[in-house]
Amino acid sequence: MWWMMNEGGGHYCSKKSDDICGDVCGQESSRLSMSRIRCILRGIDFKTYIFVFVMIPTCIFGIYLHGQKISYFLRPLWESPPKPFHDIPHYYHENVSMETLCKLHGWGIREFPRRVYDAVLFSNEVDILTLRWQELYPYITQFVLLESNSTFTGIPKPMVFASNRDQFKFVEPRLTYGTIGGRFKKGENPFVEEALQRVALDQLLKIAGITDDDLLIMSDVDEIPSRHTINLLRWCDDIPQVLHLQLKNYLYSFEFLVDNNSWRASVHRYQTGKTRYAHYRQSDEILADAGWHCSFCFRHISEFIFKMKAYSHNDRVRFSHYLNPKRIQRVICKGADLFDMLPEEYTFKEIIGKMGPIPHSYSAVHLPSFLLENADKYKFLLPGNCMRESG
Repeated sequence: MWWMMNEGGGHYCSKKSDDICGDVCGQESSRLSMSRIRCILRGIDFKTYIFVFVMIPTCIFGIYLHGQKISYFLRPLWESPPKPFHDIPHYYHENVSMETLCKLHGWGIREFPRRVYDAVLFSNEVDILTLRWQELYPYITQFVLLESNSTFTGIPKPMVFASNRDQFKFVEPRLTYGTIGGRFKKGENPFVEEALQRVALDQLLKIAGITDDDLLIMSDVDEIPSRHTINLLRWCDDIPQVLHLQLKNYLYSFEFLVDNNSWRASVHRYQTGKTRYAHYRQSDEILADAGWHCSFCFRHISEFIFKMKAYSHNDRVRFSHYLNPKRIQRVICKGADLFDMLPEEYTFKEIIGKMGPIPHSYSAVHLPSFLLENADKYKFLLPGNCMRESG
């Protein structure tokens, strides 16, 4: 026969064995495993070594650095888009009567306007709050503001509004201001603290005197309804019980228009025991072109750093160099993303279409009137003024 067992009854050895593995034959079984490993390693070429010891670690490091981007890019594969809103066309011209405007929307006209309450949670956005309240001032019955000594992420913070209250004397007769102590639970989901503060804002609204069928604006400080939108809703009858507002979505200033799809702001006809202050979708109805959302629109670099660490999505600060002031300034002027993220969209077409820096816009038409009237003071919000103060 062409093969045989060895004398000790161990493994067999083919006479056709090649030279590389020839030393395996005839060895004791206890040494066989290591011999096979040496045999395998001797049989691997140089390119395979490069792949195993260079390419694989490089791929793992790449996933560590860009895993979030990969996840966002593949989002259309694992998450379906939300149900589309029912868009309500928005009609407005300063020379058209309110009765005609209400009729164009399919609504009636009231004998007298509703009362309007504007309620916000405040962190540190002094400039944007000024812009918001000046825009809404003619039509707001009561401004309601709640401030905490803690961020949503459990970081202690100064009472910024209390320290700057003198700047808001123009609303003082109509201001209901409240404070809430933080729990300072670091590591807890930030949305828990945010939800608790919104519950406290419900109580503050009752103190402010809100009653049934009053209008309640629910939005973050930087989500600013236009003045004429609120005037329309307070005068028109039969408006939806809950109406979301479609806002133009800006980043860093009114130079960088992202899209027209900010939708979280809403207006409610208040119902005792039913209306709860929230910042998520509560209706399928949305009114088109109803204002502005200016996200991360700060005067000072330090304010950018504070918000990046303090707001509910602080997990997006994956690397410490994201907080470098020089990097932040470069990102602002470029119109890029502070967190180096891909767009949060639900189709590959939308993701690819929005990749890269936001195009510069040089239009300052249809912006809040107070901003244009005080352009020197708020020039950092206008096109062509991307440089920020370092303080």
